[in-house]
Formats: sequence, structure tokens, C-alpha cells
Amino acid sequence: MSEQAQDARSPEKSGALHEVVEIIKTVVYALGIALVLRVLLFQPFTIPSASMVPNLLEGDYVVVSKYSYGWSRHSIPFSPPLFEGRVFAHEPHRGDIIVFKLPRDGKTDYVKRLIGLPGDRIVVRGGVVYLNGSPIPRKPLPPAMIDAGFGYARPVDQYLETLPEGKSFVVNDFGPDNDLDNTSEFVVPEGHYFFMGDNRDNSSDSRVPPAEGGVGYVPAVNLEGKAQMVLLSWDKDASLFKPWTWFTHARPGRFFKPVQ
Repeated sequence: MSEQAQDARSPEKSGALHEVVEIIKTVVYALGIALVLRVLLFQPFTIPSASMVPNLLEGDYVVVSKYSYGWSRHSIPFSPPLFEGRVFAHEPHRGDIIVFKLPRDGKTDYVKRLIGLPGDRIVVRGGVVYLNGSPIPRKPLPPAMIDAGFGYARPVDQYLETLPEGKSFVVNDFGPDNDLDNTSEFVVPEGHYFFMGDNRDNSSDSRVPPAEGGVGYVPAVNLEGKAQMVLLSWDKDASLFKPWTWFTHARPGRFFKPVQ
């Protein structure tokens, strides 16, 4: 091959190499921007269980605002121990639905509703939640039918609970004598929070101590963010490996639904 032919092809090789470098740079920039957005602003989570029914359903894909309570090491993927406490911390509001790291392992994401703030006294009697000595008011609603699995539905009582600050939401209750309907009194430690699921008889939450597989009190550092919106939703029969179910088992009525 002549020296002239080699020189003629050199610009082509240089141009191809330049294109590859630009593509790699674009991918790196995009990943960097996505990481910053995920750490500082928003993060998606999939609801894995029925513990927050009727307000969040299994298969809901929710968007969580990371900035609502400030940032901790749990705001960063894999929770690296880069710093202690929270940066630009903001106190959460009672009634917020919050994603947090499970205290007993620091890895598993849980989503529950905030019921108890530091210093609060909480006890459950006959399914009614008492906050600092007073029952949280609840208004009976018409019973609902929910999926009980194995192809059949069962009725469940529903109530509209209203917290002292005025926030109202619907809870499910299968009766006043289930395992977590009568508890001893909990006193929320400083720097911790008390969470409950809206599906009261089907939720392992702060009523259950970590030694028994529950949540217990949640340290402030474990809060990841506030659930803001149901972005997308599919029922439990949808499958990642069956693309047609992405459409046949979608719940479009829940798309872009604000979280209450």
C-alpha cells in the first residue's frame, strides 16, 4: 500500500475515533445528569405490596421528591457513609407518605404513612389510633371489596381518618380484633418517627419491633423522600417479560395521580 493511500484513509479513521469519543462523552454526561437528578431531586419507586391500600396499590410506580426533607447518605445509591445526619434538613409533616430505609438493615426500601413525630405517644385500641391521649377521628365509609388472592374478593371496612393538622385519608380495616389492633403505648424517641400502613391489618410497620421482623421507630437519617405522584401503574399480572401485558394490565386511571 502506498504512503499516499495510507494518508488518504487517516482522516476517516480520525473522524470515526472522534465520533466514538463523542458518543462515550454523551453517555457519561447523561448518566451524570441522571445521577444528580436521582440524588438531589426525584427518584422512582415501585410499590411492592398491599400495605398502603387503598391509597397506593401494588404495582404503582411512584415518584418521590428527594429534596422534601433534605439529604442523607441514604439519598445516594448504595447509601455510602460519606457524611452523618441530614443536609438542609426539613421536618416531615404528619400524614406524609414517605419512602425510607428499613432501620434493621439500612438497605430495604419501605413506604408508609407518618403518624408519630418525636415525643408523640401512640397506642392502638380496637383498631382506633390514639395520639397523645386522643383518638384520631375516623368517619365510617361504605365497605369495599378487595382482592384477597386465589381468585376471590373479600369485603373490608373503610374509614376516613383525619389527623390533628387536618390531613384526611382512607384506611382499610378488617375488624377491631386483629393482631395489631390493640397495642401497648409507643413513645416516639427524639430524632425518630412512627409509621403505619393505610391497610392497617396487612402492614408490618412501626407497631412491630425490628426483633419481630417489623419496622420499629425510624431514625430521621433513614428518610429518603416524600411520595408525590403515581406516575404509572400495572396490576400484579403484568410481566416485564411479556410486553403485551404492559398494555393489557395497565391501570391508566392511576397514571399521574397525586399521592394523598
